Amino acid sequence: MREALRAAGVPGEDVHDAETIVAELAANGERHARPPYEVRLFVVDGVPVWCEVVDGDPDPGWIPALLDRPRGQTTLDLFAERGRGLIMVRELSQGYCRVCPTTVFTTGASGKAVGFALPTRSGERLAVPPPPHLARRTVRLRLNP
Repeated sequence: MREALRAAGVPGEDVHDAETIVAELAANGERHARPPYEVRLFVVDGVPVWCEVVDGDPDPGWIPALLDRPRGQTTLDLFAERGRGLIMVRELSQGYCRVCPTTVFTTGASGKAVGFALPTRSGERLAVPPPPHLARRTVRLRLNP
């Protein structure tokens, strides 16, 4: 993802934020969901526009409640050991993040995708994920139990 964003002319700080979001979503998936795990990067006209982390648990649980809150309405407890990740995802993505049902590419089973709009050189971001057929690059995460 780093190389794709850099090649698209996205500023370094935005690339770092996107990497941080993916790391947080991957860690959340491993901790709270079940395999298989996938990272999907959606590219439209050569520009990476959306990234999502997919897991094999179709239940979104409380994720929509956290992601759909207006930015700035949740106080982040900096000393809490849990519960900060999705708030951080929402803030770093400027609120352009969603959870939605999906099909896991590697198994064809039901799952969920937690994704976010990638920053672009123009600064514009998608409000919703693009159609699944636009996922041009897919990487499967391998996590050791």
